[in-house]
Amino acid sequence: MWTKEYLRKVVQEQMADYLLVAVSNRQPFSHVPQSGKLVARRQPGGVVTALMPVMEAVHGKWIAVGSSMQDRRVLDEHGKIQLPAENPSYELRRLFLSKEEMDAYYYGYCNEGLWPLSHVAYTRPVFRVADWQAYEKVNQRFAEAILEEVGDKKAFVWVQDFHLIHVAKYLKQANQSNIITALFWHIPWPNAEVFSICPQKKEILEGMLAYDLLGFQIRNHCENFMATVDKELESRIDRENTSVFYQNKETLVRPFPISVDFQAISGDASSDAVKTLTAQIRDDYSLNGKKLLVSVDRIDYTKGIPDKLRAIDHFLKQYPEYASKSTFKKVLD
Repeated sequence: MWTKEYLRKVVQEQMADYLLVAVSNRQPFSHVPQSGKLVARRQPGGVVTALMPVMEAVHGKWIAVGSSMQDRRVLDEHGKIQLPAENPSYELRRLFLSKEEMDAYYYGYCNEGLWPLSHVAYTRPVFRVADWQAYEKVNQRFAEAILEEVGDKKAFVWVQDFHLIHVAKYLKQANQSNIITALFWHIPWPNAEVFSICPQKKEILEGMLAYDLLGFQIRNHCENFMATVDKELESRIDRENTSVFYQNKETLVRPFPISVDFQAISGDASSDAVKTLTAQIRDDYSLNGKKLLVSVDRIDYTKGIPDKLRAIDHFLKQYPEYASKSTFKKVLD
């Protein structure tokens, strides 16, 4: 069973000579004013929840996008800060993007193009040339920051998600043989027919095959990816070893079901502070003797929020006796 301690041991034994650099669009903490000072507030989302225990265990470097003037004010002269504040264990370097870059790279190409395409959502993907150009520019900025952090040290660069497909391509162009690259794709990979509508499909696939290792959530996503490569590029697929050979380079493709730090969450859940808060919530909402059903979702069309509400409604119609025995609370971000 993987735990933070076991992960630390594996990294120390097998990667002791390597610097681990995590790279993501979203940062683990943002800084906000509170009681006259700036405090670190943990960011929501699956990427941060999954990645933070790893970084705390291996004491690596994290490169991500900062979002405010407060985020700038706490940095040192090199644009970095040690985190978490109460027990510093890794270093965060923040990059700052202009509003125009965020609108085109993040809200444009990533959110309006790749997000609905990958989820096969019944929302038409939008691909604009200007958004793609901004996407490439931002990816190059990330690569430049990585090269500055790594220097001539041996490094394992672990890139997160669809925001940063081209980072490995720019690192390879720098001809840095001391860097091993991996990309973990946190969302689904669509089938080959769906992906074929993307106007930058060849550039995206070539960018992904610049990595040494590609990770997906489940095996089916790996198979979808390899089928897409087989359809779109002149390549050789090794299905027994689940790898792709393209332009004299092999890229391993593996499923890595993601998880969370269950020990830390379990500890928090059983803490006195949480027990006190639980009792307060039960009292505030008159929940004594009732079951509390909680759903926490980001407001997004892929989250199935209307379907969840309809499911609760259907359940109560089928079993009306539970209407007086339970309370449902939905939290939207």
